[in-house]
Amino acid sequence: MKKTAIVFSFHTNKTRKIAEKIREEFGKASIDMVNAEEITPKQFLSYDNLILGASTWFDGELPNFWDEFVPAMEDLDMKGKTVAIFGNGDQKEYPDNFVDAIGILADLLESRGASIVGMTPLTGYTFTRSRAQRGDRFAGLPLDWENQPRQNSPRVKAWVEQLKKELP
Repeated sequence: MKKTAIVFSFHTNKTRKIAEKIREEFGKASIDMVNAEEITPKQFLSYDNLILGASTWFDGELPNFWDEFVPAMEDLDMKGKTVAIFGNGDQKEYPDNFVDAIGILADLLESRGASIVGMTPLTGYTFTRSRAQRGDRFAGLPLDWENQPRQNSPRVKAWVEQLKKELP
């Protein structure tokens, strides 16, 4: 596998747990853990594969640490980069913007030329609307700690197996 990083805020408990589980599921692969709150555009572009973690905040917003990096991302040439995105959301309390952060990041990175991998089926989720929805799939891995915490580990495991085939 090419040079890969999992990028997330080191100050987020649930996202950090998932990032660690993803890295563990990859086994012997060398994957860097990078703090999204400190990443620079040069460092971001130094990776061929990026696995990004972002919870959806409030009514469909990115967390502040991603918001601060988005302006830099809008100027990056992401052609040749492969990106997978995972995110936390609450499908019962926020059914109208479930895991919107995944969709926001996917839209931005696709517009900059990145290839998005790790699409997952909508099956098993109950929501009204999501910016992460692409037809009958999500543009990444949605997780719901509040309503489906027992599904997180099996979903991560299956997603990593999928990524092992899709990441160059």
